[in-house]
Amino acid sequence: MKNKDFSPGKKDRIKIARSIFEGIIVITVLTLIIKTLFTFSVYKPYSSSAISKESNDVKNGFIAVSYFGVDRTGDETLISTEALEKQIKALKDNGYVTITQQDILDYYKNGKKLPDKALFLLFEDGRRDTAIFSQKILEQYNYKATMLTYADKFEKNDPKFLMPKDLLNLKDSSFWELGTNGYRLEYINVFDRYSNFLGRLDSVEFSKAAPTIKRDYNHYLMDYIRDENGIPIETREEMNKRINSDYEALTKIYNNELGYVPQLYVLMHSNTGKFGTNDKVSEVNGKWIKDLFSINFNREGYSLNLPNSSIYDLTRIQPQAYWSTNHLLMRTWDDTKKDTQFVIGDADKARDFQQIRGQAEFVDDKIILTSLPKDKGLIKLANSKPVKDVKISTMLNGNIIGSQSIYLRSNEDTSNSICIQLVNNVVNVIENSNGTKTNLYSLALGDKNKEEYDIKESGSKKVDITLIDNKLTLTIDDKKIVEDLKVSNENKGDIFLESAWGNYGYSQRNIADDVYDGIFKNFKVTSINNEVLYDSSLKGLEAIKYNVKNSFNKLVNWFIKNL
Repeated sequence: MKNKDFSPGKKDRIKIARSIFEGIIVITVLTLIIKTLFTFSVYKPYSSSAISKESNDVKNGFIAVSYFGVDRTGDETLISTEALEKQIKALKDNGYVTITQQDILDYYKNGKKLPDKALFLLFEDGRRDTAIFSQKILEQYNYKATMLTYADKFEKNDPKFLMPKDLLNLKDSSFWELGTNGYRLEYINVFDRYSNFLGRLDSVEFSKAAPTIKRDYNHYLMDYIRDENGIPIETREEMNKRINSDYEALTKIYNNELGYVPQLYVLMHSNTGKFGTNDKVSEVNGKWIKDLFSINFNREGYSLNLPNSSIYDLTRIQPQAYWSTNHLLMRTWDDTKKDTQFVIGDADKARDFQQIRGQAEFVDDKIILTSLPKDKGLIKLANSKPVKDVKISTMLNGNIIGSQSIYLRSNEDTSNSICIQLVNNVVNVIENSNGTKTNLYSLALGDKNKEEYDIKESGSKKVDITLIDNKLTLTIDDKKIVEDLKVSNENKGDIFLESAWGNYGYSQRNIADDVYDGIFKNFKVTSINNEVLYDSSLKGLEAIKYNVKNSFNKLVNWFIKNL
Protein backbone atom coordinates (compact mmCIF):
# COMPACT_ATOMS: atom_id res chain seq x y z
CA MET A 1 0.00 0.00 0.00
CA LYS A 2 1.33 3.41 -1.02
CA ASN A 3 2.07 5.91 1.69
CA LYS A 4 -0.13 8.97 1.02
CA ASP A 5 1.58 11.72 2.96
CA PHE A 6 -0.44 14.80 3.85
CA SER A 7 0.67 17.74 1.68
CA PRO A 8 -0.36 21.16 3.03
CA GLY A 9 1.23 22.85 0.02
CA LYS A 10 -0.84 20.85 -2.46
CA LYS A 11 -4.03 21.52 -0.50
CA ASP A 12 -3.27 25.25 -0.46
CA ARG A 13 -2.66 25.24 -4.21
CA ILE A 14 -6.04 23.61 -4.79
CA LYS A 15 -7.71 26.24 -2.59
CA ILE A 16 -5.94 29.05 -4.47
CA ALA A 17 -6.94 27.61 -7.86
CA ARG A 18 -10.55 27.20 -6.72
CA SER A 19 -10.62 30.75 -5.36
CA ILE A 20 -9.19 32.14 -8.62
CA PHE A 21 -11.78 30.22 -10.66
CA GLU A 22 -14.64 31.41 -8.44
CA GLY A 23 -13.28 34.95 -8.59
CA ILE A 24 -13.23 34.87 -12.40
CA ILE A 25 -16.88 33.77 -12.46
CA VAL A 26 -17.93 36.51 -10.01
CA ILE A 27 -15.97 39.20 -11.90
CA THR A 28 -17.48 38.04 -15.21
CA VAL A 29 -21.01 38.16 -13.81
CA LEU A 30 -20.46 41.53 -12.11
CA THR A 31 -19.01 42.98 -15.33
CA LEU A 32 -22.09 41.85 -17.21
CA ILE A 33 -24.36 43.33 -14.53
CA ILE A 34 -22.49 46.66 -14.62
CA LYS A 35 -22.81 46.77 -18.40
CA THR A 36 -26.50 45.96 -18.02
CA LEU A 37 -27.30 48.55 -15.38
CA PHE A 38 -25.15 51.60 -16.12
CA THR A 39 -25.13 54.14 -18.95
CA PHE A 40 -22.04 55.02 -20.97
CA SER A 41 -23.52 56.47 -24.18
CA VAL A 42 -25.26 59.64 -25.40
CA TYR A 43 -28.31 59.66 -27.66
CA LYS A 44 -27.76 61.01 -31.17
CA PRO A 45 -30.90 62.42 -32.89
CA TYR A 46 -31.76 61.18 -36.36
CA SER A 47 -29.96 62.89 -39.21
CA SER A 48 -31.53 64.80 -42.09
CA SER A 49 -30.63 61.87 -44.36
CA ALA A 50 -33.45 59.89 -42.70
CA ILE A 51 -35.92 62.29 -44.34
CA SER A 52 -36.56 61.62 -48.00
CA LYS A 53 -36.42 64.69 -50.23
CA GLU A 54 -38.45 63.08 -53.03
CA SER A 55 -41.71 62.41 -51.20
CA ASN A 56 -44.12 64.44 -49.13
CA ASP A 57 -43.10 63.08 -45.76
CA VAL A 58 -45.82 64.94 -43.88
CA LYS A 59 -48.16 62.22 -45.15
CA ASN A 60 -45.90 59.45 -43.83
CA GLY A 61 -46.85 59.98 -40.23
CA PHE A 62 -45.25 57.92 -37.48
CA ILE A 63 -45.86 54.69 -35.61
CA ALA A 64 -46.12 54.59 -31.83
CA VAL A 65 -45.11 51.44 -29.93
CA SER A 66 -45.78 51.25 -26.20
CA TYR A 67 -44.64 48.54 -23.77
CA PHE A 68 -46.34 47.80 -20.44
CA GLY A 69 -43.00 47.10 -18.82
CA VAL A 70 -39.79 45.07 -18.99
CA ASP A 71 -38.41 42.26 -16.83
CA ARG A 72 -35.19 40.37 -17.41
CA THR A 73 -36.96 37.02 -17.81
CA GLY A 74 -40.46 38.34 -18.60
CA ASP A 75 -43.88 37.17 -17.44
CA GLU A 76 -47.42 37.19 -18.84
CA THR A 77 -47.49 41.02 -18.81
CA LEU A 78 -43.88 42.24 -18.83
CA ILE A 79 -41.74 41.58 -21.89
CA SER A 80 -38.34 39.92 -21.38
CA THR A 81 -35.15 41.81 -22.18
CA GLU A 82 -34.31 39.20 -24.84
CA ALA A 83 -37.66 39.66 -26.61
CA LEU A 84 -37.47 43.45 -26.33
CA GLU A 85 -33.95 43.52 -27.76
CA LYS A 86 -35.04 41.38 -30.71
CA GLN A 87 -38.02 43.62 -31.44
CA ILE A 88 -36.02 46.85 -31.16
CA LYS A 89 -33.30 45.39 -33.38
CA ALA A 90 -35.88 44.38 -35.98
CA LEU A 91 -37.37 47.88 -36.02
CA LYS A 92 -33.87 49.35 -36.35
CA ASP A 93 -32.99 46.92 -39.16
CA ASN A 94 -36.16 48.02 -40.94
CA GLY A 95 -34.94 51.61 -40.92
CA TYR A 96 -37.01 53.00 -38.06
CA VAL A 97 -35.52 55.93 -36.13
CA THR A 98 -37.02 57.37 -32.97
CA ILE A 99 -38.63 60.78 -32.83
CA THR A 100 -39.24 62.98 -29.78
CA GLN A 101 -42.23 64.69 -28.23
CA GLN A 102 -41.05 67.94 -29.80
CA ASP A 103 -41.02 66.25 -33.22
CA ILE A 104 -44.68 65.30 -32.73
CA LEU A 105 -45.57 68.87 -31.72
CA ASP A 106 -43.74 70.30 -34.73
CA TYR A 107 -45.36 67.73 -37.01
CA TYR A 108 -48.90 68.69 -36.03
CA LYS A 109 -48.43 72.39 -35.35
CA ASN A 110 -45.86 73.37 -37.99
CA GLY A 111 -46.12 70.66 -40.67
CA LYS A 112 -42.61 69.40 -39.98
CA LYS A 113 -41.46 66.51 -42.15
CA LEU A 114 -40.59 63.32 -40.30
CA PRO A 115 -38.21 60.50 -41.24
CA ASP A 116 -39.53 57.97 -43.74
CA LYS A 117 -39.84 55.44 -40.93
CA ALA A 118 -40.48 57.41 -37.75
CA LEU A 119 -41.03 55.61 -34.45
CA PHE A 120 -42.29 57.04 -31.16
CA LEU A 121 -41.43 54.66 -28.33
CA LEU A 122 -43.12 54.56 -24.90
CA PHE A 123 -42.88 52.52 -21.70
CA GLU A 124 -45.89 52.65 -19.38
CA ASP A 125 -46.47 52.48 -15.62
CA GLY A 126 -43.02 53.79 -14.58
CA ARG A 127 -41.58 50.55 -13.25
CA ARG A 128 -38.01 50.61 -11.97
CA ASP A 129 -37.15 47.31 -13.65
CA THR A 130 -38.35 48.70 -16.98
CA ALA A 131 -35.77 51.49 -16.81
CA ILE A 132 -33.00 49.15 -15.65
CA PHE A 133 -33.48 46.51 -18.33
CA SER A 134 -34.43 48.68 -21.30
CA GLN A 135 -31.72 51.34 -20.86
CA LYS A 136 -28.89 49.33 -22.42
CA ILE A 137 -31.09 48.31 -25.33
CA LEU A 138 -31.92 51.96 -26.05
CA GLU A 139 -28.21 52.76 -25.92
CA GLN A 140 -27.27 49.87 -28.19
CA TYR A 141 -29.66 50.93 -30.94
CA ASN A 142 -29.58 54.68 -30.30
CA TYR A 143 -33.31 54.86 -29.54
CA LYS A 144 -35.06 57.43 -27.38
CA ALA A 145 -38.22 56.64 -25.41
CA THR A 146 -40.77 58.26 -23.11
CA MET A 147 -41.21 56.89 -19.60
CA LEU A 148 -44.75 57.22 -18.21
CA THR A 149 -45.50 57.39 -14.50
CA TYR A 150 -48.39 57.69 -12.04
CA ALA A 151 -47.96 60.70 -9.75
CA ASP A 152 -49.35 58.99 -6.64
CA LYS A 153 -46.47 56.48 -6.68
CA PHE A 154 -44.16 59.32 -5.58
CA GLU A 155 -46.22 59.82 -2.42
CA LYS A 156 -46.34 56.10 -1.64
CA ASN A 157 -42.58 55.72 -2.22
CA ASP A 158 -43.15 52.26 -3.70
CA PRO A 159 -39.69 50.74 -4.43
CA LYS A 160 -41.03 48.92 -7.50
CA PHE A 161 -41.58 52.27 -9.20
CA LEU A 162 -39.30 55.09 -10.30
CA MET A 163 -39.08 58.06 -7.98
CA PRO A 164 -38.57 61.71 -9.07
CA LYS A 165 -34.79 61.53 -8.62
CA ASP A 166 -34.70 58.42 -10.83
CA LEU A 167 -36.76 60.14 -13.51
CA LEU A 168 -34.51 63.18 -13.57
CA ASN A 169 -31.49 60.89 -13.92
CA LEU A 170 -33.18 59.10 -16.81
CA LYS A 171 -33.86 62.40 -18.52
CA ASP A 172 -30.24 63.47 -17.99
CA SER A 173 -29.03 60.26 -19.66
CA SER A 174 -30.42 61.70 -22.96
CA PHE A 175 -32.25 58.47 -23.85
CA TRP A 176 -35.49 59.33 -22.07
CA GLU A 177 -38.29 61.86 -22.01
CA LEU A 178 -41.01 61.94 -19.38
CA GLY A 179 -44.76 61.53 -19.67
CA THR A 180 -47.62 60.57 -17.38
CA ASN A 181 -50.43 58.01 -17.13
CA GLY A 182 -52.18 60.30 -14.66
CA TYR A 183 -52.43 60.54 -10.90
CA ARG A 184 -53.46 56.98 -10.04
CA LEU A 185 -54.13 53.50 -11.40
CA GLU A 186 -57.45 52.62 -9.83
CA TYR A 187 -60.63 50.85 -10.89
CA ILE A 188 -64.32 51.55 -10.29
CA ASN A 189 -67.64 49.77 -10.84
CA VAL A 190 -65.93 46.38 -10.74
CA PHE A 191 -67.80 43.08 -10.97
CA ASP A 192 -66.22 39.65 -10.88
CA ARG A 193 -67.07 36.91 -13.37
CA TYR A 194 -69.81 35.66 -11.04
CA SER A 195 -71.57 39.07 -11.07
CA ASN A 196 -70.49 39.90 -7.53
CA PHE A 197 -70.07 43.64 -7.11
CA LEU A 198 -66.55 44.54 -5.95
CA GLY A 199 -66.92 48.29 -6.34
CA ARG A 200 -63.72 50.30 -6.19
CA LEU A 201 -60.28 48.64 -6.21
CA ASP A 202 -56.76 50.02 -6.21
CA SER A 203 -54.14 48.44 -8.47
CA VAL A 204 -52.94 45.95 -5.84
CA GLU A 205 -56.48 44.83 -4.99
CA PHE A 206 -57.34 44.55 -8.67
CA SER A 207 -54.23 42.48 -9.37
CA LYS A 208 -55.16 40.03 -6.60
CA ALA A 209 -58.74 39.74 -7.85
CA ALA A 210 -57.81 39.66 -11.56
CA PRO A 211 -58.26 35.87 -12.02
CA THR A 212 -61.95 36.27 -11.11
CA ILE A 213 -62.57 39.49 -13.06
CA LYS A 214 -63.72 39.69 -16.66
CA ARG A 215 -64.23 42.97 -18.55
CA ASP A 216 -66.91 44.38 -16.29
CA TYR A 217 -64.95 47.25 -14.74
CA ASN A 218 -63.80 50.77 -15.51
CA HIS A 219 -60.87 53.06 -14.81
CA TYR A 220 -61.13 55.78 -12.19
CA LEU A 221 -61.48 58.74 -14.58
CA MET A 222 -63.76 57.09 -17.12
CA ASP A 223 -67.21 57.15 -15.51
CA TYR A 224 -69.39 58.05 -12.56
CA ILE A 225 -68.88 55.86 -9.51
CA ARG A 226 -71.90 53.57 -9.53
CA ASP A 227 -73.62 51.02 -7.29
CA GLU A 228 -74.24 47.37 -8.13
CA ASN A 229 -77.30 48.35 -10.18
CA GLY A 230 -75.33 50.77 -12.34
CA ILE A 231 -76.87 53.84 -10.72
CA PRO A 232 -74.46 56.73 -9.99
CA ILE A 233 -73.80 57.25 -6.28
CA GLU A 234 -72.35 60.71 -6.89
CA THR A 235 -73.89 63.85 -8.36
CA ARG A 236 -72.47 65.56 -11.40
CA GLU A 237 -70.93 68.16 -9.11
CA GLU A 238 -69.32 65.44 -6.97
CA MET A 239 -68.02 63.70 -10.10
CA ASN A 240 -66.53 66.98 -11.32
CA LYS A 241 -64.88 67.54 -7.95
CA ARG A 242 -63.48 63.98 -7.84
CA ILE A 243 -61.93 64.18 -11.30
CA ASN A 244 -60.71 67.74 -10.81
CA SER A 245 -58.94 66.70 -7.62
CA ASP A 246 -56.93 64.05 -9.50
CA TYR A 247 -55.64 66.54 -12.06
CA GLU A 248 -54.98 69.11 -9.32
CA ALA A 249 -53.00 66.55 -7.29
CA LEU A 250 -51.11 65.48 -10.41
CA THR A 251 -50.18 69.09 -11.18
CA LYS A 252 -49.01 69.78 -7.65
CA ILE A 253 -46.91 66.63 -7.32
CA TYR A 254 -45.13 66.90 -10.67
CA ASN A 255 -44.41 70.61 -10.16
CA ASN A 256 -43.02 69.95 -6.68
CA GLU A 257 -41.04 66.83 -7.57
CA LEU A 258 -39.90 67.43 -11.17
CA GLY A 259 -40.33 71.18 -11.50
CA TYR A 260 -42.88 70.82 -14.31
CA VAL A 261 -45.84 68.75 -15.51
CA PRO A 262 -44.88 66.39 -18.37
CA GLN A 263 -46.44 67.56 -21.63
CA LEU A 264 -47.40 64.05 -22.78
CA TYR A 265 -50.37 62.16 -21.33
CA VAL A 266 -51.74 58.66 -21.89
CA LEU A 267 -55.35 58.50 -20.72
CA MET A 268 -56.46 55.29 -19.04
CA HIS A 269 -58.20 53.58 -20.57
CA SER A 270 -58.08 53.71 -24.35
CA ASN A 271 -60.55 53.46 -27.21
CA THR A 272 -63.56 55.18 -25.65
CA GLY A 273 -64.00 57.36 -28.73
CA LYS A 274 -63.65 60.45 -26.54
CA PHE A 275 -62.16 61.10 -23.07
CA GLY A 276 -64.38 58.79 -21.03
CA THR A 277 -67.17 56.25 -21.31
CA ASN A 278 -69.69 58.86 -20.14
CA ASP A 279 -70.24 62.16 -21.98
CA LYS A 280 -70.27 64.32 -18.84
CA VAL A 281 -67.11 62.66 -17.54
CA SER A 282 -65.50 63.05 -20.96
CA GLU A 283 -66.15 66.80 -20.86
CA VAL A 284 -64.25 67.18 -17.58
CA ASN A 285 -61.32 65.06 -18.75
CA GLY A 286 -61.21 66.83 -22.10
CA LYS A 287 -60.94 70.27 -20.51
CA TRP A 288 -58.09 69.23 -18.22
CA ILE A 289 -56.23 67.33 -20.94
CA LYS A 290 -56.21 70.29 -23.28
CA ASP A 291 -55.31 72.75 -20.50
CA LEU A 292 -52.50 70.66 -18.97
CA PHE A 293 -50.98 68.65 -21.80
CA SER A 294 -49.75 69.17 -25.34
CA ILE A 295 -50.01 65.53 -26.47
CA ASN A 296 -52.46 62.77 -25.54
CA PHE A 297 -52.47 59.13 -26.60
CA ASN A 298 -56.12 58.15 -26.46
CA ARG A 299 -56.28 54.95 -28.51
CA GLU A 300 -54.63 51.51 -28.64
CA GLY A 301 -54.49 48.70 -31.18
CA TYR A 302 -53.29 50.64 -34.22
CA SER A 303 -49.76 52.00 -34.52
CA LEU A 304 -49.96 54.62 -37.29
CA ASN A 305 -50.62 58.32 -36.65
CA LEU A 306 -51.23 60.55 -39.67
CA PRO A 307 -51.56 64.33 -40.25
CA ASN A 308 -55.34 64.20 -39.95
CA SER A 309 -55.10 62.65 -36.47
CA SER A 310 -55.78 64.92 -33.51
CA ILE A 311 -52.77 65.51 -31.30
CA TYR A 312 -55.13 64.77 -28.39
CA ASP A 313 -56.36 61.51 -29.92
CA LEU A 314 -53.18 59.69 -30.92
CA THR A 315 -52.93 55.91 -31.14
CA ARG A 316 -50.32 53.34 -30.14
CA ILE A 317 -49.79 49.62 -30.39
CA GLN A 318 -48.97 47.69 -27.20
CA PRO A 319 -46.89 44.56 -27.92
CA GLN A 320 -47.84 41.77 -25.56
CA ALA A 321 -45.23 39.78 -23.66
CA TYR A 322 -45.95 36.65 -25.73
CA TRP A 323 -45.59 38.30 -29.15
CA SER A 324 -42.83 37.08 -31.41
CA THR A 325 -40.70 39.63 -33.25
CA ASN A 326 -42.56 38.89 -36.48
CA HIS A 327 -45.87 39.38 -34.67
CA LEU A 328 -44.97 43.02 -34.02
CA LEU A 329 -43.58 43.47 -37.53
CA MET A 330 -46.72 41.94 -39.03
CA ARG A 331 -48.91 44.39 -37.12
CA THR A 332 -46.87 47.46 -38.08
CA TRP A 333 -46.65 46.25 -41.69
CA ASP A 334 -50.43 45.90 -41.78
CA ASP A 335 -50.86 49.43 -40.40
CA THR A 336 -48.31 51.17 -42.62
CA LYS A 337 -48.13 48.92 -45.72
CA LYS A 338 -44.42 49.82 -45.87
CA ASP A 339 -41.79 47.32 -47.02
CA THR A 340 -40.87 45.16 -44.05
CA GLN A 341 -37.96 42.79 -43.55
CA PHE A 342 -39.17 39.97 -41.31
CA VAL A 343 -36.79 37.90 -39.20
CA ILE A 344 -36.07 34.27 -40.10
CA GLY A 345 -33.76 33.26 -37.24
CA ASP A 346 -31.52 30.35 -38.17
CA ALA A 347 -31.08 30.63 -41.95
CA ASP A 348 -29.85 27.04 -42.31
CA LYS A 349 -32.98 25.67 -40.63
CA ALA A 350 -35.18 28.02 -42.64
CA ARG A 351 -33.91 26.45 -45.87
CA ASP A 352 -35.65 23.20 -44.95
CA PHE A 353 -39.02 24.88 -45.47
CA GLN A 354 -40.79 26.76 -48.24
CA GLN A 355 -42.52 29.93 -47.05
CA ILE A 356 -46.01 30.19 -48.53
CA ARG A 357 -48.02 32.59 -46.34
CA GLY A 358 -47.19 34.58 -43.25
CA GLN A 359 -43.67 34.41 -41.85
CA ALA A 360 -41.70 31.73 -39.99
CA GLU A 361 -38.83 32.26 -37.57
CA PHE A 362 -36.54 29.37 -36.62
CA VAL A 363 -35.24 29.82 -33.07
CA ASP A 364 -33.35 27.06 -31.24
CA ASP A 365 -35.72 24.05 -31.32
CA LYS A 366 -38.82 26.09 -32.22
CA ILE A 367 -40.57 27.01 -35.45
CA ILE A 368 -42.59 30.17 -34.79
CA LEU A 369 -45.11 30.60 -37.59
CA THR A 370 -46.78 34.03 -37.63
CA SER A 371 -50.03 34.39 -39.52
CA LEU A 372 -51.06 37.21 -41.79
CA PRO A 373 -53.62 39.56 -40.17
CA LYS A 374 -57.03 37.83 -39.98
CA ASP A 375 -55.53 35.04 -42.06
CA LYS A 376 -53.00 32.25 -41.75
CA GLY A 377 -49.34 31.35 -41.98
CA LEU A 378 -48.30 28.33 -44.03
CA ILE A 379 -44.96 26.61 -44.67
CA LYS A 380 -44.08 23.38 -46.47
CA LEU A 381 -41.38 20.92 -45.43
CA ALA A 382 -39.11 21.08 -48.47
CA ASN A 383 -36.21 18.83 -47.50
CA SER A 384 -38.21 15.62 -47.82
CA LYS A 385 -39.83 13.79 -50.73
CA PRO A 386 -43.60 13.19 -50.64
CA VAL A 387 -44.40 10.52 -48.07
CA LYS A 388 -47.35 8.28 -47.31
CA ASP A 389 -46.73 6.54 -43.99
CA VAL A 390 -45.19 8.75 -41.33
CA LYS A 391 -44.81 9.52 -37.64
CA ILE A 392 -44.94 13.09 -36.32
CA SER A 393 -44.08 14.34 -32.84
CA THR A 394 -44.04 17.93 -31.60
CA MET A 395 -45.04 20.32 -28.85
CA LEU A 396 -47.68 22.86 -29.87
CA ASN A 397 -46.83 25.91 -27.74
CA GLY A 398 -48.92 28.66 -29.33
CA ASN A 399 -51.55 30.42 -27.23
CA ILE A 400 -54.81 28.56 -26.69
CA ILE A 401 -56.88 31.01 -28.75
CA GLY A 402 -55.83 30.38 -32.33
CA SER A 403 -55.15 27.47 -34.64
CA GLN A 404 -52.09 25.25 -35.18
CA SER A 405 -52.31 22.58 -37.86
CA ILE A 406 -50.20 19.81 -39.38
CA TYR A 407 -51.10 18.67 -42.91
CA LEU A 408 -50.07 15.19 -44.07
CA ARG A 409 -50.33 13.51 -47.50
CA SER A 410 -51.07 16.93 -48.93
CA ASN A 411 -51.12 18.28 -52.45
CA GLU A 412 -49.68 21.73 -53.22
CA ASP A 413 -52.67 23.76 -51.98
CA THR A 414 -53.76 21.41 -49.13
CA SER A 415 -57.13 20.86 -50.85
CA ASN A 416 -56.38 17.13 -50.68
CA SER A 417 -54.83 16.30 -47.31
CA ILE A 418 -55.22 14.95 -43.81
CA CYS A 419 -55.10 17.72 -41.23
CA ILE A 420 -54.54 17.46 -37.48
CA GLN A 421 -55.64 20.78 -36.01
CA LEU A 422 -55.55 22.28 -32.51
CA VAL A 423 -57.87 25.30 -32.43
CA ASN A 424 -59.12 27.13 -29.33
CA ASN A 425 -58.24 24.06 -27.21
CA VAL A 426 -60.19 21.68 -29.46
CA VAL A 427 -58.37 18.99 -31.45
CA ASN A 428 -59.77 18.04 -34.86
CA VAL A 429 -58.81 15.46 -37.44
CA ILE A 430 -59.97 16.74 -40.83
CA GLU A 431 -59.81 15.10 -44.22
CA ASN A 432 -59.76 17.46 -47.20
CA SER A 433 -60.89 16.02 -50.53
CA ASN A 434 -60.92 18.36 -53.52
CA GLY A 435 -61.49 21.27 -51.14
CA THR A 436 -64.34 19.62 -49.23
CA LYS A 437 -63.64 19.28 -45.51
CA THR A 438 -64.84 16.30 -43.49
CA ASN A 439 -64.28 16.35 -39.73
CA LEU A 440 -63.39 12.77 -38.84
CA TYR A 441 -62.79 13.36 -35.14
CA SER A 442 -63.11 16.19 -32.62
CA LEU A 443 -62.37 16.50 -28.90
CA ALA A 444 -62.46 19.48 -26.54
CA LEU A 445 -59.40 19.56 -24.29
CA GLY A 446 -58.91 21.20 -20.90
CA ASP A 447 -61.54 22.35 -18.43
CA LYS A 448 -64.97 21.80 -19.97
CA ASN A 449 -66.55 24.15 -17.42
CA LYS A 450 -64.36 27.07 -18.44
CA GLU A 451 -66.47 29.62 -20.28
CA GLU A 452 -63.70 31.31 -22.26
CA TYR A 453 -59.94 31.68 -22.56
CA ASP A 454 -58.04 34.94 -22.45
CA ILE A 455 -56.07 35.58 -25.64
CA LYS A 456 -52.87 35.74 -23.58
CA GLU A 457 -53.27 32.22 -22.11
CA SER A 458 -50.41 30.05 -23.28
CA GLY A 459 -50.91 26.54 -24.53
CA SER A 460 -48.66 23.51 -24.47
CA LYS A 461 -49.72 20.19 -25.93
CA LYS A 462 -47.47 17.25 -26.77
CA VAL A 463 -48.75 15.76 -30.01
CA ASP A 464 -47.82 12.38 -31.52
CA ILE A 465 -49.31 11.23 -34.82
CA THR A 466 -48.92 7.89 -36.55
CA LEU A 467 -50.35 7.55 -40.07
CA ILE A 468 -50.06 4.15 -41.75
CA ASP A 469 -52.10 3.12 -44.79
CA ASN A 470 -55.71 4.11 -44.01
CA LYS A 471 -55.35 4.39 -40.23
CA LEU A 472 -54.38 7.32 -38.03
CA THR A 473 -53.53 7.24 -34.33
CA LEU A 474 -53.35 10.46 -32.31
CA THR A 475 -51.82 10.89 -28.85
CA ILE A 476 -52.06 14.12 -26.82
CA ASP A 477 -49.83 14.60 -23.77
CA ASP A 478 -48.95 10.89 -23.84
CA LYS A 479 -52.63 9.91 -23.75
CA LYS A 480 -53.97 8.06 -26.78
CA ILE A 481 -57.18 9.84 -27.73
CA VAL A 482 -58.00 8.08 -30.99
CA GLU A 483 -56.56 4.87 -32.44
CA ASP A 484 -56.75 3.48 -35.96
CA LEU A 485 -59.07 6.22 -37.17
CA LYS A 486 -60.00 5.37 -40.75
CA VAL A 487 -58.96 7.83 -43.48
CA SER A 488 -59.58 7.72 -47.23
CA ASN A 489 -56.53 9.53 -48.59
CA GLU A 490 -53.76 6.94 -49.03
CA ASN A 491 -51.65 8.93 -51.47
CA LYS A 492 -48.13 10.14 -50.92
CA GLY A 493 -47.98 13.82 -50.18
CA ASP A 494 -46.17 16.72 -48.60
CA ILE A 495 -46.12 17.99 -45.03
CA PHE A 496 -47.31 21.50 -44.21
CA LEU A 497 -47.45 23.50 -40.98
CA GLU A 498 -50.10 26.15 -40.51
CA SER A 499 -50.96 28.82 -37.96
CA ALA A 500 -54.21 30.73 -38.22
CA TRP A 501 -55.97 33.58 -36.52
CA GLY A 502 -59.33 32.34 -35.28
CA ASN A 503 -61.05 35.33 -33.74
CA TYR A 504 -60.35 38.27 -31.46
CA GLY A 505 -61.16 36.13 -28.44
CA TYR A 506 -61.57 37.42 -24.92
CA SER A 507 -59.15 39.83 -23.26
CA GLN A 508 -59.56 41.23 -19.77
CA ARG A 509 -57.68 44.37 -20.87
CA ASN A 510 -59.73 44.54 -24.09
CA ILE A 511 -56.66 44.01 -26.26
CA ALA A 512 -57.62 43.39 -29.89
CA ASP A 513 -55.20 41.34 -31.98
CA ASP A 514 -55.69 39.77 -35.41
CA VAL A 515 -52.30 38.03 -35.78
CA TYR A 516 -51.43 34.61 -34.34
CA ASP A 517 -48.13 32.86 -33.55
CA GLY A 518 -48.18 29.09 -33.94
CA ILE A 519 -45.22 27.52 -32.15
CA PHE A 520 -43.99 24.05 -33.15
CA LYS A 521 -41.30 22.89 -30.70
CA ASN A 522 -39.11 19.83 -31.28
CA PHE A 523 -40.93 19.09 -34.54
CA LYS A 524 -39.84 15.64 -35.70
CA VAL A 525 -40.79 13.58 -38.74
CA THR A 526 -39.84 9.91 -39.02
CA SER A 527 -40.72 7.07 -41.37
CA ILE A 528 -42.40 3.94 -40.05
CA ASN A 529 -38.91 2.39 -40.17
CA ASN A 530 -37.77 5.12 -37.74
CA GLU A 531 -35.68 6.93 -40.34
CA VAL A 532 -35.53 10.59 -39.28
CA LEU A 533 -36.77 12.77 -42.14
CA TYR A 534 -36.68 16.04 -40.18
CA ASP A 535 -35.91 17.05 -36.59
CA SER A 536 -35.86 20.59 -35.19
CA SER A 537 -34.62 19.56 -31.74
CA LEU A 538 -31.19 20.69 -30.58
CA LYS A 539 -28.39 18.17 -30.82
CA GLY A 540 -24.68 17.92 -30.07
CA LEU A 541 -22.74 21.16 -29.73
CA GLU A 542 -25.86 23.22 -30.44
CA ALA A 543 -27.62 21.67 -27.44
CA ILE A 544 -24.55 22.20 -25.23
CA LYS A 545 -24.33 25.89 -26.19
CA TYR A 546 -28.05 26.34 -25.53
CA ASN A 547 -27.85 24.73 -22.08
CA VAL A 548 -24.71 26.69 -21.12
CA LYS A 549 -26.35 29.95 -22.20
CA ASN A 550 -29.50 29.17 -20.20
CA SER A 551 -27.50 28.22 -17.11
CA PHE A 552 -25.43 31.39 -17.33
CA ASN A 553 -28.54 33.54 -17.75
CA LYS A 554 -30.09 31.93 -14.68
CA LEU A 555 -26.92 32.75 -12.73
CA VAL A 556 -27.01 36.39 -13.87
CA ASN A 557 -30.73 36.60 -13.04
CA TRP A 558 -30.04 35.30 -9.54
CA PHE A 559 -27.31 37.90 -8.98
CA ILE A 560 -29.51 40.75 -10.24
CA LYS A 561 -32.49 39.76 -8.09
CA ASN A 562 -30.44 39.13 -4.96
CA LEU A 563 -27.90 41.97 -5.04
